[in-house]
Amino acid sequence: MNQIFKTTLLLGALTGIFIAVGYGIGGRQGMYLAFGFAVLMNMTSYWFSDSIVLRMQKAVPIDPSVNGNIVAMVQDLATKDSLPMPRVYMVNSPVPNAFATGRSPKKAVVAVTSGIVEILNPQELKAVLAHELGHVKNRDILVSSVAATAAGAISILAEMAWWGGALFGGGNDEDRPNPVAMMAMIILAPLAATIVQLAISRSREFLADEHGARLVGHGHDLASALEKLDNFKSSYKIKGDAFQQSTAHLMFVNMVNAGMLAGLFSTHPSTKDRVARLRNL
Repeated sequence: MNQIFKTTLLLGALTGIFIAVGYGIGGRQGMYLAFGFAVLMNMTSYWFSDSIVLRMQKAVPIDPSVNGNIVAMVQDLATKDSLPMPRVYMVNSPVPNAFATGRSPKKAVVAVTSGIVEILNPQELKAVLAHELGHVKNRDILVSSVAATAAGAISILAEMAWWGGALFGGGNDEDRPNPVAMMAMIILAPLAATIVQLAISRSREFLADEHGARLVGHGHDLASALEKLDNFKSSYKIKGDAFQQSTAHLMFVNMVNAGMLAGLFSTHPSTKDRVARLRNL
């Protein structure tokens, strides 16, 4: 299925869940209150996402005299992609990864870790950078913020209902929801919203993979980079604070080891699926 169309459907699903929860638990008053709070929270994250993430990862601007080849790669790719030159940062971490952030192409930041520079060859690294520029081109930070707003509002509504849904009023007894149905909604709605939000994240990764592969001319180098990072993840014991789970969705590969439900709650598609798609391009 076309990934843009799939993302649109998933955003629509989140909206539908939000409306159902809002009316089912708190009526219009509760829905508007929770939605307003969630929008404020996520818009703050959206406007300041670049500085927040860079500070969390302790990223520093790349020194062209030391890593001028990386800057040159980004410049070449940005020119081919008709994008403004993003700021380029380095994260001093042995964990190989890369990410892009910024609320628009003009405010974009592309960052790589020292670890990814060490284990990838120049062609593979350039393919990874092309993938990250795909996120910039597709304005994925905006899409992620919209998804986070809806999912966050659903969770807030459920929490409000848990601690005291009666605060919003519910009309007379005939208008009040069935207690069993309400309890099911409180528990299941945030779970469903989280799954849909993660599905949106996975969909955007496929889209960025395709964009990056087409930008460099083929998908083989990007597939090779994915396989190298997957091998690293399975053989290297990553410390829990190496890459915070809170920013895992921004990364080229989610290097945080998950449990048995990793497939359902992963921010990224499996490496196997990503590589298979790239090989078939």
